[in-house]
Amino acid sequence: MRLHRISTVDQANAFLPSYMAKHNRRFAKAPFDPRDLHRPLAIHEDLEAELVWREQRTVTGALTLHYNKAMFILEPSPAAQAIARKKVDVCEYPDGRLEIQHEGTALPYRMFDKMRRVNQAAVVDNKHLDAALALAHAIQQVQPHHAKRNNNEPARTAQTAGVFKGPSPVPPGPKLDRRKLGDQRLERGPRLSNDELVARGLGEYVRQHTE
Repeated sequence: MRLHRISTVDQANAFLPSYMAKHNRRFAKAPFDPRDLHRPLAIHEDLEAELVWREQRTVTGALTLHYNKAMFILEPSPAAQAIARKKVDVCEYPDGRLEIQHEGTALPYRMFDKMRRVNQAAVVDNKHLDAALALAHAIQQVQPHHAKRNNNEPARTAQTAGVFKGPSPVPPGPKLDRRKLGDQRLERGPRLSNDELVARGLGEYVRQHTE
């Protein structure tokens, strides 16, 4: 196509019929048996069960397992309790569905995402940590959360739905210089409240990255 100066999809589609005819004249060979020997799928053949990404994981005594930086909690049942400390198959389908199977049987589960954003309300209130958590939450609003997962599974970037669906892509925020941001703790002066510390730290961060 480069020799024919083809650089667009429309030009390539227009060139395809003549190229196929030329290619077949040069390389095509008559089959030994001209009959079409393709056959339909048998009743016992299941393509969906084959076109799946499978990995094995071991279920803990607490009926949990880890896959792709997330923890899956099996719903307690006699079937789940019977496979404690045994291996199961984590099956991830091209459409984004994820199943946990044992000997072909899907097990119900709940997922706990280890990479979720910091939720300050879920942390026990502590006057020593309150300002730091509030500042981290404020910085997260300015600089988007990095939600990248493992890249060794082929289905990650192509999925638009499913259990690992992430937020819409956003441009990376400015790089945070934590050393400059932490200089405020070394300054001597009057004791500040938590709200004053958060406002001061966020204001300094925004000033440094907007000048």
